[in-house]
Amino acid sequence: MKSRSIITILLLIAASTAFAQATHRTRRNKVKDTLIVKSYTDSLRNYKQMLDSTSINIPDSDRDPRTFYIFAPATFYYSVAKDLLRTSDNTQAKQPYDSSRDMDRIMMNIYLNHPNLVAKSERSLNRIGAVHKEMDAPIKNKVQLVTKADALPIEEDDEEHFNLPMEIVVKKPNFWKYSGDYYLQMLQNYVSSNWYKGGESNYSMVASVTMQANYNNKQKVKLDNKLEMKLGFQTSRGDTLHSFKTSEDLIRYTGKLGLQASKKWYYSLQLIAYTQFMRGYKSNDKKVYSDILSPLNINLSVGMDYNVEWFNKKLTGNIHLAPLAYNFKYVGRKELATRYGLDEGKHTLNDFGSECTVDLTWAFTNTIKWKTRLYGYTTYERAEVEWENTISFQFNKYITSNLFIYPRFDDGAKKDESHGYWQLKEYMSIGFAYSF
Repeated sequence: MKSRSIITILLLIAASTAFAQATHRTRRNKVKDTLIVKSYTDSLRNYKQMLDSTSINIPDSDRDPRTFYIFAPATFYYSVAKDLLRTSDNTQAKQPYDSSRDMDRIMMNIYLNHPNLVAKSERSLNRIGAVHKEMDAPIKNKVQLVTKADALPIEEDDEEHFNLPMEIVVKKPNFWKYSGDYYLQMLQNYVSSNWYKGGESNYSMVASVTMQANYNNKQKVKLDNKLEMKLGFQTSRGDTLHSFKTSEDLIRYTGKLGLQASKKWYYSLQLIAYTQFMRGYKSNDKKVYSDILSPLNINLSVGMDYNVEWFNKKLTGNIHLAPLAYNFKYVGRKELATRYGLDEGKHTLNDFGSECTVDLTWAFTNTIKWKTRLYGYTTYERAEVEWENTISFQFNKYITSNLFIYPRFDDGAKKDESHGYWQLKEYMSIGFAYSF
């Protein structure tokens, strides 16, 4: 019993070893066959490229009609060995390019080095169906002209035009892009003198101009320029000292030079300068609260810019982050110095800090648009934050309505008893608008 068990175990080991060797041999043969097929197909592809590149200058009489031999399944043709092994006495004069000799060498190389690829012979093909005789010349389609149209005569004027020298105009690409927004809007409120709840009539008007000239060479440099001008007036019967007062007054320039760091980021140098057109008053008060160059703010900052294109480019704009910023403030009227954070009797203020500007436009629909600008500057001792929001309602091409909300924080100015360091401006208007 023990001897039978030992014999059985030895037979199983031998069988498993033989199976493993057969499996290994099969895998090795498959890899070898794959390499041979790949080498063969690569040689065919290279030869086809050579034929395509050289056949342009080969006359039709020299083209070999048997080219299909090397692209068809490998078959042993008697003519290949016959043509290669014939003596020189029977050969004809060699043509400038003899593609048949090259093709015969390729086929003979397959017969001698890779006979396992040759599965059929010309004799087996004859059993299935006779092989067509070799063609001595390529088949040409005979084209028969039915009618031949006469050439159109060339007029004298056209002939003179063809003989004129050609002028080639090369236009220099324009890297500048210009745009602008303009609107003039009004608001009127009338209250009769005997209105049972009281009140007074008032009229207001605001005009705005925004012009932009931006340069971008589509390589690495861009330069943005934006000039904003706003001026608004209001009148009221309750103000006996002023026939009208300014409700909106702004001149602001924003310039930015950027050097591209990546697809969305730029190293940037930004300059912001702003003041106003006219003097500012309060109702029934002769005191001047602001004037042209009182104040004048200039902020120069160095940082990074990020181009915003979000929500399928419905929200666009840029974000400027500057860890280093220089701020210069000038007040022409000395009596307003303390009102704008300057020492009494001083005209100028210089300080350093950090600055951030977010300028975005969000088109909710074709008729509703929100423009927002958030500006912040801090010296780590005082801070200025301005958030301008304009929501536009477009009724048609020229009629729009604007809702303007402008909160502001400045702890460098004199603190108000009611509002502290916070300030707020808000108005709504309707009128004419034009953009390009």
